[in-house]
Amino acid sequence: MLDVRNIAFKYRKQPVLRDVSFVVSPGEAVGIVGLNGAGKTTLLKILATLAVPDSGLVLSDGRNIFAKSLEYRRQLGYLPENVALYDDMTVKEYLIYRARLKGEPSKRIRRRVGEAAEMCRVSDALRRPIRWLSAGLKKRVALADALLLRPRVLLLDDFLAGLDSEMRDAAGEVIAEAAAFSSVIVTGHEVEDLAKWTTRFLVLRNGVVSATIGSAGVDPAEVRKRVVNALKGETE
Repeated sequence: MLDVRNIAFKYRKQPVLRDVSFVVSPGEAVGIVGLNGAGKTTLLKILATLAVPDSGLVLSDGRNIFAKSLEYRRQLGYLPENVALYDDMTVKEYLIYRARLKGEPSKRIRRRVGEAAEMCRVSDALRRPIRWLSAGLKKRVALADALLLRPRVLLLDDFLAGLDSEMRDAAGEVIAEAAAFSSVIVTGHEVEDLAKWTTRFLVLRNGVVSATIGSAGVDPAEVRKRVVNALKGETE
């Protein structure tokens, strides 16, 4: 479980996050939405221990993620908005390299790579150089990297950006599968697509979570309408 308590963060003395609190349980996929500049990427960087909040606390299974950040990162899958893959490597070489870098024992690496490649539907591309892949396939390879160690927490920043409708649906299926073993948090603007496999949305506005909107079992178009109203500060 990821427990975010009263997070505040300033950039160049300007408040970005003021008092952000929420909980994401195992098996949940939660979307975070907000206008440009609302602090979505900053929040994910904090949850990935790449930025330190000015105040507040983040607990993973009851433990402060900044107290033992290296241990926490082994349980974390993080996919930033812009991922730099190694174009000269094949997909298999890249995933093996990444598994080693994350400290996975050699005897388990082949199995980890196979499982992640199968889950992300890139098994057929394992022997292909990354530079030959389409943008959609590259994004799935990056997701396979994030899922290599079956993380307890999975953070995806603007993951669906640049993907067509078919690719978004395929990506959503992967994330829904990953939610079986991860607490998933994803940011983005594609609310109707995200609504198909998230359980709820958290709306970031004025530095706080201003609304929580359930999406499980709700028509995606209706979810989008509620999110848009919440972003405007309107309530039903």
